[in-house]
Amino acid sequence: MPIKLQSELPAVEILEKENIFVMTDTRAITQDIRPLKILVLNLMPKKTETETQLSRLLGNTPLQVEFELIHTKSHIPKHTPKEYLLAFYKTFDDVKHRKFDGLIITGAPVEKMEFEEVTYWEELCEIMEWSKTHVTSTFHICWGAQAGLYYHYGIKKYPLPEKLSGIYNHTADYKQSILLRGFDDIFPVPHSRYTTVKREEIEKVPELKILATSDEAGVYIVTTENGKQIFVTGHSEYDTDTLKNEFLRDKDAGLDIKMPKNYFPNDDITKAPLNTWRSHANLLYTNWLNYFVYQTTPYDIETIE
Repeated sequence: MPIKLQSELPAVEILEKENIFVMTDTRAITQDIRPLKILVLNLMPKKTETETQLSRLLGNTPLQVEFELIHTKSHIPKHTPKEYLLAFYKTFDDVKHRKFDGLIITGAPVEKMEFEEVTYWEELCEIMEWSKTHVTSTFHICWGAQAGLYYHYGIKKYPLPEKLSGIYNHTADYKQSILLRGFDDIFPVPHSRYTTVKREEIEKVPELKILATSDEAGVYIVTTENGKQIFVTGHSEYDTDTLKNEFLRDKDAGLDIKMPKNYFPNDDITKAPLNTWRSHANLLYTNWLNYFVYQTTPYDIETIE
């Protein structure tokens, strides 16, 4: 998918080196098609890293995508310069009058806190409520998935005995799902979190269907019947070194943290980890964009209901 990004965004140079087709405004206007408008609420501390990861996955099918970024107004990130936010990000107030084909709500490093204690919780609730009428399909990631399940359906998150970090095998609970089309019978996914949701609580909600799970990592993908809300508890978008960098960061901070599971070859942190989840990640995002956004959204974006 040719993905349309601001030409000065750092992700552009990175993606072009990887032969990802990044489209400029000049090239985009020569194509007589309506691009898919994807809004990303980026709650992760390393903004550039997450922008690049998501852009890479959204740029892998023949459709044209316009990628827009927003941050929360009620919380200013500590690790991102104000100038960077002004150059590449908008706030919800800037876009709430518009409609979008897709919305991605990322994870956030706040999962040890109660939802209501998060400084931007009220703003996030406003965005999630707005998504019901202004977005064709919303894709929630990790803490974003837990937040969405809690806000929309009252499903709580629970602390784990220790951080769940590593690459875990998953299987499809509902193999007929078109979101899982093309998946292998067993597929690996990165996880990095301190909390979880309970399967039995999700199963009590008639509107929700569990699509994929892991014996070790628990529930992975949950969706509404029409795919308007999709909840993904893992980090399929992670780069090869992301778990390594998180592990070294936590270790250097003196945290009692275990090595990511099934990640370093022979559990040797001096050896470079291998990426075993890339094909799954590309399929997941391609299927979402194709079947739950492109095939569903109206040509006139203002008629989204």
